[in-house]
Amino acid sequence: MALPKHSGWTVERIVPLLGGSVVGTSLLLGRAHSPKWRALTAFASANLVLYGVVGWCPMSLVLHKLGVPRTGSCRVPASGTVALPESGGESDSV
Repeated sequence: MALPKHSGWTVERIVPLLGGSVVGTSLLLGRAHSPKWRALTAFASANLVLYGVVGWCPMSLVLHKLGVPRTGSCRVPASGTVALPESGGESDSV
């Protein structure tokens, strides 16, 4: 089974990548230099949780301002209603 290919660098891919990098780096700095670096770990993880729950965090806003695209797979129509897929002529009756 082949892995799906990504369609470029989007906000949805960059935010977790940067968050994980900050967490890993701050844990290493906390071990090597000062435990106070672990506060950066808490900040990054809080932002990752915020991004997962509400769909934005400060870094995603910065990336959007820089022109990084978002994926378009979960767009909601402007009217606020979600369009259901067409049945294609098949009947659900047995």
